[in-house]
Amino acid sequence: MSRFRAYPTPAQEAALLVHCAHARLVWNLAVEQQSYFVKGGVARPPGNAERMRQLTAAREANSWLDEGSSIVQQQALRDFDHAMSGFFNGTHGKPTWRKQNRHESFRIVQFKAEHSRRLNRRNAEVFVPKVGWVRFRMSRPVPDGVKSFRMSRDRAGRWHVAFAAIPQPLPGPGTGEIVGVDRGVVHVAALSDGTLFDYHRPDLDTTVKRLQRRLARAKRGSNRRTQLKARLAKAQARRADARKDMLETATTRIARNYDIIRLEKLNVRSMTRSAKGTIEQPGTNVKQKAGLNRSILDKGWGTFAQRLEHKAMGRVEYVPAAYTSQRCSECGHIAQENRESQAVFSCVACNHSDNADVNAARNIAAGPAVTARGDLGKTRSVNREPQQLAPTG
Repeated sequence: MSRFRAYPTPAQEAALLVHCAHARLVWNLAVEQQSYFVKGGVARPPGNAERMRQLTAAREANSWLDEGSSIVQQQALRDFDHAMSGFFNGTHGKPTWRKQNRHESFRIVQFKAEHSRRLNRRNAEVFVPKVGWVRFRMSRPVPDGVKSFRMSRDRAGRWHVAFAAIPQPLPGPGTGEIVGVDRGVVHVAALSDGTLFDYHRPDLDTTVKRLQRRLARAKRGSNRRTQLKARLAKAQARRADARKDMLETATTRIARNYDIIRLEKLNVRSMTRSAKGTIEQPGTNVKQKAGLNRSILDKGWGTFAQRLEHKAMGRVEYVPAAYTSQRCSECGHIAQENRESQAVFSCVACNHSDNADVNAARNIAAGPAVTARGDLGKTRSVNREPQQLAPTG
């Protein structure tokens, strides 16, 4: 997906928002219809062809809907059908309601090369049905073979055009070099060669926290609260952009410099679940767990692994995470006491000291060649320290 910043005129922005509203309406009607038939259990919900016929009838009965683009509305139904297929296949969650000011987007298909034109070195235009030519910043060439694109507006009010194109994976150096990557809350990623990738913008963090406090004190429904929400959305968007830029830079660098990339096998969704519990069984250390969850989500662990898989396709391996943070990468001794703190690793057996994340990354880089407690073979004595296995083949 190649995304560019778009700059529509005020009149074009109003027309684009109408397209977004129509796409959101059609999507929500499909969600409501699906829920009604599933709960009722009387008959099966209609398929995509039947929904298309219903949309045609609705456009004939409602002039305001007929004034919109049929391409936008039909594609919203196709997107819903695709989302339901992903839900039934177990790859995605169940489609839910789309809300105004949060889900502002639509997709245009049947895109041709003449529907995009370059104006100068920095700007280009794309043709949107019933809107016209919308200008966007051409930060890089539009990819070849594009068949569709999506127009979207984020919470900060910025418009983007994203051309649907699958980028080619990045080639490795061909040296056979293996690297282990440890994802943490202190450093976003630590490599087994000692490289650290960090995302830390105290200026943006301070701005977001200050605006959040001011928003909490603002009176609901007031103009001041509306203005603060807009300012907070822009600050959070800048913060998200900085984090995304760091993740893209780090994953591109790793994919280009190493042939085999090994990560911990982590279930981020389970790790970031709330610890509140239930009324019968309330949770413990709820605030501490909530803070840890925010730190994990802020570092983008899931996005980091996903982008590595996209850029280094077929070269990413996952290693069990057990004891990687407690094992000494020098002597193999495993002990909870090895972790002096969140950032410092000091082996109680050989006195080896290192950054805790780098030490864990070196254990991850060893991969299946390292055995840990709990994964002992029957021929081994449980009193022996974990050792490097002899290479096979």
